[in-house]
Amino acid sequence: MSSQDIPEEKHLPSEQGDAHHGAVAVADDPFADPGMPAHRPRIQDIDEAAAKRSERTVALMFVLSMLSTIGFIAAFVTIPIDKIVYIFPIGKVSALNFSLGLTLGLALFLIGAGAVHWARTLMSDVEIADERHEIAAAPEVKAQVMSDFRAGTDESNITRRPLIRRTMLGALALVPLAGVVILRDLGPLPEDKLRKTLWAKGKLLINQNTNEPLRPEDVTVGSLTFAQPEGLEEEQHDYMSQIAKAALMIVRIQPEDIKDKKELEWSHEGIVAYSKICTHVGCPISLYEQQTHHVLCPCHQSTFDLSDGARVIFGPAGHALPQLRIGVNAEGFLEALGDFEEPVGPSFWERG
Repeated sequence: MSSQDIPEEKHLPSEQGDAHHGAVAVADDPFADPGMPAHRPRIQDIDEAAAKRSERTVALMFVLSMLSTIGFIAAFVTIPIDKIVYIFPIGKVSALNFSLGLTLGLALFLIGAGAVHWARTLMSDVEIADERHEIAAAPEVKAQVMSDFRAGTDESNITRRPLIRRTMLGALALVPLAGVVILRDLGPLPEDKLRKTLWAKGKLLINQNTNEPLRPEDVTVGSLTFAQPEGLEEEQHDYMSQIAKAALMIVRIQPEDIKDKKELEWSHEGIVAYSKICTHVGCPISLYEQQTHHVLCPCHQSTFDLSDGARVIFGPAGHALPQLRIGVNAEGFLEALGDFEEPVGPSFWERG
């Protein structure tokens, strides 16, 4: 192929002079601020009747939120926990769970929807551009912020729309009640159950090993016996919670070796009955040293002197073991003459 057959190469725009450069438009500043569109007033800005309708709509949402919160509380109190209902298309569900979820969801949704509708129709929608500034604000900037805050309050119309303000505050005040009511579902109220045990006047002391009532002659000097109240059986559903408070340890000490006057008065012929529950963290005490009359908690080595009111002589326990006053009934069995005079177990309950 000859050179004449080769077509002439077209020149690139850069080679064709200034005239061809004009074909490719290049912006002077590709990142120029396009500005904001002109503000367009809403119907609520120019028509007070429309603004009143929006106000009533927002207030209605807040009122419905309050009613939903009340419905949540009513459902929690009245609907049985085991009631099952059929809800299409979900199927069979717990009536209580469905009601609680529906009412609480509506209460929160209506507060949000009311706030959004309020912002979109009644609050000021004028856009304001603010230049960036240093983190440390100057005094005049702080003053400007407070001024803007007050202006925002005025522009929100919260002072001019008392119906919205009152219903919103009512809705926000009621919603937390739902959380407070849920706390009731943590379990039955303790009342004074933690301060009382099954021991009462006339209750026999039952040997935990033989399940038979104890006589004074069954308890020998130097021995350690564990007892529980008459009528408490392992088959009972609350056995563990009751024995955790009523467990008793019984030892026999020579009366002349008992140093505490009250302990001697509450004993029978040197037989003393003390709570088995350590006053540190509630571990069961099970180690007895007959020469010193000391009992030791195996968990943290708290040591109590049973010949001196079961006072603490070593370890982290906070106070002495509670003593149970005992006697002998007409049939010769050991019996309680009342309940413990102080709560058993850790010091927390005594100080709570």
